[in-house]
Amino acid sequence: MNLYTQIKFLLKKEILLEWRSKYALNGILLYVISTVFVCYLSFKTTPPLVWNALFWIILLFASINAIAKSFMQESKGRLLYYYQIASPQAIILAKIVYNILLMILMATIALGFYSIVFENQVGDIWLYFIAVLIGAISFSTIFTMISAIASKANNNNTLMAILSFPVIIPLLMLIIKLSKNAMDGLDRSVSIDEIAVLGGINLIVIVISLLLFPYLWRD
Repeated sequence: MNLYTQIKFLLKKEILLEWRSKYALNGILLYVISTVFVCYLSFKTTPPLVWNALFWIILLFASINAIAKSFMQESKGRLLYYYQIASPQAIILAKIVYNILLMILMATIALGFYSIVFENQVGDIWLYFIAVLIGAISFSTIFTMISAIASKANNNNTLMAILSFPVIIPLLMLIIKLSKNAMDGLDRSVSIDEIAVLGGINLIVIVISLLLFPYLWRD
């Protein structure tokens, strides 16, 4: 099979497994809804800066819960089976694409529910939605690769946290800045630099994943 066919096969497998168990989907929905509801009971109303920060905190931890087990939950027998039928590039790309689709769905649901529970204070809703999409893609690409690295260690949960912190903080600062521009209703041309940098970071992470994952896969 060529690379495209392998990715398509693996992606279909991921979607079918998720559809049967609905573990990640139901877990994230429960987390998002319960967290937003608890925040509403605690704050009732929030100023714009708190509204923005609170949303990204919820989305960040939702993405960690969804993506952290991308490789950790795979059994050794299943990994051996993948080793025989697909290339490492196809496996990592399929995981990234699946996590991107999952996080875009979750981020859209989270934003909609969050805007209903708390009064929507966004000046430019379309720019904010673009920031949410970019954030979901960024979390997916970074956490998928870190999950692959951490799965090779015995204490993988601790390693996941250690590796994630220095990578995700600068990225989160850019995303918050972009979403703050949308909150303030600034002209969209002001946010082009942030969008370009975030797009470049995602591209670099995907390229690094394609280069490094084959060496991890051999172990």
